[in-house]
Amino acid sequence: MTRVAGIDCGTNSIRLLVADVHPETGELIELDRRMTIVRLGQGVDRTGRLAPEALERTFAACREYAAVIEEFGAGKLRFVATSASRDAENRDDFVRGVVEILGVEPEVITGDQEAEFSFTGATGELHGDDRRLVVDIGGGSTEFVVGNKHVEAARSVDIGCVRLTERHVRHDPPTAEEIAAVRADVRAALDLAAETVPITEAETLVGLAGSVTTVAAVALGQQEYDSTEIHHSRISRAQVDAVVERLLRSTHDERAAIPVIHPGRVDVIIAGALVLVEIMERTGASEVVVSEHDILDGIALSVA
Repeated sequence: MTRVAGIDCGTNSIRLLVADVHPETGELIELDRRMTIVRLGQGVDRTGRLAPEALERTFAACREYAAVIEEFGAGKLRFVATSASRDAENRDDFVRGVVEILGVEPEVITGDQEAEFSFTGATGELHGDDRRLVVDIGGGSTEFVVGNKHVEAARSVDIGCVRLTERHVRHDPPTAEEIAAVRADVRAALDLAAETVPITEAETLVGLAGSVTTVAAVALGQQEYDSTEIHHSRISRAQVDAVVERLLRSTHDERAAIPVIHPGRVDVIIAGALVLVEIMERTGASEVVVSEHDILDGIALSVA
């Protein structure tokens, strides 16, 4: 077994996985997994730059993760950065800070690479010959990947819970016009994804990342977030619709009172949930298989 660490730095959160991985079989034994909401993508859609306070929040999390990596003695580390740092004019400031703290340069990967990692991490434990559509709903982008054992087609589009919230939502709860604007953006992005990915031809929909797992936790009625119950749960379209309707009627304080919604997601979960429900509507999926394993697991496997 090889002890490795993988870091996924997205638009809304930064996450760490330390694991022992068998490089030939792909078996992965998780040692530590953690997530910090840093909102690196704060204002990027509007300004094109990473905000100083967002960079400092991210660097603070990197310092914490460096201590964890050292504690576990992980010999190899891969740091992958996604949507926000792809879009930012001042991403060199981000790169320098990460190198100083962790000693590795963040790889600002393409959307297609992001999709490959997400697919590998999400489907490694799934069995069967069914064709799968894996959707990774992030803060700045959403990845669509179709395949079974291997990726057949992938596309990343610029819709995510942070980007859509900052672009369209000004009221709490959002107005009907704001909801319609979010949905319109998602539908246009689905049109783009469908140009290269056969999103309506898969037999199984697999959903990843915080928006999906949060919707699942609310649908399951959890009072405390339980990843073991969520992992590989099957959430029906009716359940997703019910959660979305509840969120659309709720104020910030009412969402904050739902125990399984992370404080850093309270203001963006509505947009994330709308992305999921629009995907289910377009694809005709009657349910979504929720995976707690995602791009982070794919990164760790790639290190080994």
